[in-house]
Amino acid sequence: MASIRRRPAGRRVAFAAAAAAVVLALTASACGPGDDDASNDGKGPEASPGTDLGEWQELLDQLPIDIDIDAWMEGGWADWEKDEWLSEAGQYISIIIDDFWDSDRMREAEDRDKSIDEDDIDEGAGPGPGESSDPADDRGATDPTPAPVDAVAVDTPYNLNAAVVGKVFMETPDGPMVCSGAVVKDPGNPGTSNLVATAGHCVHAGAEGGWFRNIAFAPAYNDRGADASELESMPFEEQAPYGIWWTDLVGTTDYWVENGTDEGGNGAHQDFAVMRVQPEDGGGASLEESVGAAVDINFQAPAVSGLGATQVYGYPAAPPFDGMLMYQCSDQPTRLSLDWSEPVMYRVGCTMTGGSSGGPWLAQGSGGDPELISVTSIGPYDSTWLAGPRLEDEAQGVFDEVRTSP
Repeated sequence: MASIRRRPAGRRVAFAAAAAAVVLALTASACGPGDDDASNDGKGPEASPGTDLGEWQELLDQLPIDIDIDAWMEGGWADWEKDEWLSEAGQYISIIIDDFWDSDRMREAEDRDKSIDEDDIDEGAGPGPGESSDPADDRGATDPTPAPVDAVAVDTPYNLNAAVVGKVFMETPDGPMVCSGAVVKDPGNPGTSNLVATAGHCVHAGAEGGWFRNIAFAPAYNDRGADASELESMPFEEQAPYGIWWTDLVGTTDYWVENGTDEGGNGAHQDFAVMRVQPEDGGGASLEESVGAAVDINFQAPAVSGLGATQVYGYPAAPPFDGMLMYQCSDQPTRLSLDWSEPVMYRVGCTMTGGSSGGPWLAQGSGGDPELISVTSIGPYDSTWLAGPRLEDEAQGVFDEVRTSP
């Protein structure tokens, strides 16, 4: 049995780049086996799906497809036909379902992989060896493939060694999947950010579909680094020490929405997304306050010639990894270009696999603190390197729209 309960947050807005539209925001509770009713926990009036939903029905009626709330909450995809997918700017729907991302569903989530055939890359193309300090001079350039760098397990506890990193979960027509993400600073709310940076393909299927559902963030997932067998019996509070943070607003680039595909490099040059989140438990502290850290995004990072060693983090979930542990690679980025009209991509040697998508690329900023300069987008089928977009004006536009929206 399921029930819907409203939160004061009311209506939500979502963006692809800069367009806005009113969308539905429901908060739902899923009953466990044998439960006769869903607990309201004193957070507001309830209404059973199939009964009069009042003002929510008015919002449902504005959508271009029929939404079956019961099917949605049970993971049903009857209304996920491609031609009816909610894809446009402003059509992301925020529904919070208590206990949806439980221990089992999080462990079973598969990697949201985006691989590329290296035969499609023209190595050595474009401008010279990358000595210019102007990133514009790097456009169209591709350097030789970097040597593989073995991914190294991050020291535990993660909240002391990589507090900003976590796992991004999403429901897709193929079932639950997982990416990585990072807590980023919000200039409008210093010290109290609720923003997460990840890859566009972790929130939206690109040209082949639309927005994913039930997108959530679990910071410092498996903080103590337990193995899969230990996690099966570990209390939920230890698996997700800071709880589950549901996306109530999400944005990605027009370039990704128009060009992105599951496989290959299409859309990778702008494969970037920002999520604004809220805690499932309704707590008052922000995400940044809860984890104790956040990083700035540098939308004017130097050309690769001006970057030092960069640390790439993520939760790789495809073999030989299982998605339970956080890893990192450190390497000097080189250049990769799949679309000469777009900013060059950064590329590093790294053996992390699918599931690390959306994970942060951290480089030392001018002030000495780590800054996010990219997120993982693509890698080859043999998992020897990773590449991520250089973040410029369009990425900053998405960030600004999400962080300033009501």
